[in-house]
Amino acid sequence: MIEDFKKFVLRGNAVDMAVGIIIGVAFGTIVNSLVADILMPPIGLVLGNVDFSNLFIVLKDGKVAPPYASLASAKAVGAVTVNVGLFVNAIISFLIVAFAMFILIRSINKLTSQREALPVQPTTKDCPHCLLTIPVKATRCGHCTSELKAA
Repeated sequence: MIEDFKKFVLRGNAVDMAVGIIIGVAFGTIVNSLVADILMPPIGLVLGNVDFSNLFIVLKDGKVAPPYASLASAKAVGAVTVNVGLFVNAIISFLIVAFAMFILIRSINKLTSQREALPVQPTTKDCPHCLLTIPVKATRCGHCTSELKAA
């Protein structure tokens, strides 16, 4: 069983998948930081000093009566909250990742279509005497030994 697991892990696909997952997690962390630390503060400032990470609705009071200064303080006293701001941050993060994936897939598709659009140079031709297939650069047919004109 351990040998089978080693074979699976050491196959190229499993290693490629692991690298992809690790890069994806790192990219997700960067995008989350971009949203929470770079994009949302100016948006919150424009909307009247709204801190999206602390935008929440209290469903049930905690041990201490509201108002709560932050989401962390509401959670600390056991209040049940709907975290609207964190949800907005998650939506923006998702949209950024989805856009990045769209750009990546679009680039790959462009490269693939360019490769397919290149004309394929033939590597073989038919001998005019015996009509069997021979290499394009052949000067004599390997089947009937006829001399061929230079291409």
